[in-house]
Amino acid sequence: MGDKVEKGPHNRKRRTTITGGVGPSWKATKSDGETNSVTNHSVHQKAKEEKTQEFPAVARKDKGKHDNHYDKLRCHRQQESLLSSASGYSNYRGILNWCVVMLVLSNARLFLENLIKYGILVDPIQVVSLFLKDPYSWPAPCLVIVSNTFIIIALYNERKLSVGTFSERVGLFVHFLNLSTILCFPAAVVLMVNSMTPVGGLFVLGVYTILFLKLYSYKDVNKWCREIRQAHARSLARSQSYPMVEKANGSAIQAQTTYPGNLTHRDMYYFIFAPTLCYELNFPRSPRIRKRFLLRRLFEMLFFIQLLVGLIQQWMVPTIQNSMKPFKDMDFSRMIERLLKLAVPNHLIWLIFFYWFFHSSMNFVAELMQFGDREFYRDWWNSETVTYFWQNWNIPVHKWCLRHFYKPILKRGVGKWAAQTAVFLASAFFHEYLVSVPLKMFRLWAFMGMMAQIPLAWFVGRFLRGNYGNAAVWISLIIGQPIAVLMYVHDYYILNFEETPAAAVQH
Repeated sequence: MGDKVEKGPHNRKRRTTITGGVGPSWKATKSDGETNSVTNHSVHQKAKEEKTQEFPAVARKDKGKHDNHYDKLRCHRQQESLLSSASGYSNYRGILNWCVVMLVLSNARLFLENLIKYGILVDPIQVVSLFLKDPYSWPAPCLVIVSNTFIIIALYNERKLSVGTFSERVGLFVHFLNLSTILCFPAAVVLMVNSMTPVGGLFVLGVYTILFLKLYSYKDVNKWCREIRQAHARSLARSQSYPMVEKANGSAIQAQTTYPGNLTHRDMYYFIFAPTLCYELNFPRSPRIRKRFLLRRLFEMLFFIQLLVGLIQQWMVPTIQNSMKPFKDMDFSRMIERLLKLAVPNHLIWLIFFYWFFHSSMNFVAELMQFGDREFYRDWWNSETVTYFWQNWNIPVHKWCLRHFYKPILKRGVGKWAAQTAVFLASAFFHEYLVSVPLKMFRLWAFMGMMAQIPLAWFVGRFLRGNYGNAAVWISLIIGQPIAVLMYVHDYYILNFEETPAAAVQH
């Protein structure tokens, strides 16, 4: 029997086709309506393509509307999380503000706890006793006045060398004696004079150390000038340091100083008071003194020095006093607890001191003297290596070491690693010199702390990168300094305040 065919436009069925005993093909499973739909879709697609060929602009417009329609439905795209390094996101201002708020709140709690426990310990009158034991004996100011002798010796020695009265060998010997005396003479006075306090001794030795570095640079630069003059064999006009010369239009220009015109008292004392350790014949000068800038720096100096004194008396001293018993009993758990408790005020005081000295004070002096180079520090807080920190937190010292110590060593054929080690050795010597001599005891804690920076720098540079290296630098600053402070204070307390058994029996 044949298949029954029903008439009608919509429900007509196609004849089933059997091929080689295989079941009905996929075409047999579709209804006529579905076949017409597929056929109509093909026809419409072909018409759309023909329309695209004839009217491409209209087709693109239709396609754009179609894409915009689906863009409204789309809410995902390929992207990284903000805290991933691959995202490239760097605006963490809100997190920084949160850290500042948390730091303020935590320190406010500690400060309130300190006030409740100890009361108000700030005593401005007590600060005077740190500089003076005997009100009629002022050894520290007297030593500062005596330092002018060494300045005059260096100046007149250079004058003799410039005119040939002294040979280079004689002039070098005079400089050697002068510089050696600058280091030895104040140290001997501090050690022998009983009325010299530790704070007064630190101040004096700091002044003489700065003077030593300045006069060493003064010696080197004038020697280089003589070598240049001999090499070019030409006479140079004498002039004062930056004299003002009137131009034809009434404006002033700065005349350049040439050797040996720089060998004047005015030039020498300008360098002595300038906020730099490296001497030049012609320093960059600012055109005028900004009075508002000067007053702001002065206000900061007065405010922060009072804040420093208050924090030391109120926060540091009680914490250090409470740390003596754990150190005496060698209670390591209590020692670590005291160390961590001391780390917070010590680091806060160090940061305030940095701002007070390197920003407020040095900018005040520079503005007053119209000294143009104000780069006293760089972004040491971003240090990812220990070496980067020491190169950028104290730019005047770094420039001096690079110019007068590191490069001359390299010119003698010494390797870079040995030269860097020599720089750390010199820095360790001056750190110990500025601590042990005023305290009148020699424990080498500061020296060993500086020398420990060498393996620390190697470890951080070798194994840590980026934020991990920066965190390591911060940890070394926060933890390292309190360790040295506690070591020196403990030894000083044992030597000067703790009673010996014999003395205790006599009492």
